[in-house]
Amino acid sequence: MASPPEPPLTVPPLGRRAERTATSRARILDAAVACLVESGYRGATTLRIQARAGVSRGRLLHHFPSRDELLVAASRHLAIGRMRRTDERLRDIPEGLSAAERLDRVIELIWETFSEPHFWAAVELWTAARTNDELRAALQPGEQELGALIRDGMAKYYGPELAAHPHYPAVRDLVLTSMRGVGMSYALSRRDPRTDPHLKVWKIAAHTLLV
Repeated sequence: MASPPEPPLTVPPLGRRAERTATSRARILDAAVACLVESGYRGATTLRIQARAGVSRGRLLHHFPSRDELLVAASRHLAIGRMRRTDERLRDIPEGLSAAERLDRVIELIWETFSEPHFWAAVELWTAARTNDELRAALQPGEQELGALIRDGMAKYYGPELAAHPHYPAVRDLVLTSMRGVGMSYALSRRDPRTDPHLKVWKIAAHTLLV
């Protein structure tokens, strides 16, 4: 007696398949960022990332065939996350503040992003890129794109009155580069960033040049 025909294989809708793909990709990227923060560039191995993400080796390699490709994607992933969280904070700035009050609050909120774990994940990649030509070349386009997004976002955060000031571009770049440098000094010293003396200096400089 012939065996009954096997039921046809069911193929999930494209939407569900795409959703699962996006979910597994995001899990891998989140795991890569966490490994960068906890273990640094050298310790963020594909095996460690795979274990933390809870995915198979094949799935990880399907999304990211090489370690550096994965870590570059993680860099962009964390940068977008930082921008999103900063945008959420800045949307909570009360209406009706004077230009000077808004300036102070924006500087405080931007400074907070330089003490978050995600900042240190980015630092790990920048440091590794100094001696890794391929990683540096892979990071540069994303860093340039991110820089443009940050500049556009800051103009929105500061508001049209401050952003239209002729000194605004110089103040924006001065604050960002200085914050990055001071933020990196926290690798050697465990301080409370909310009481950092540079915070007052940034505000004074911005007020002097913009208000």
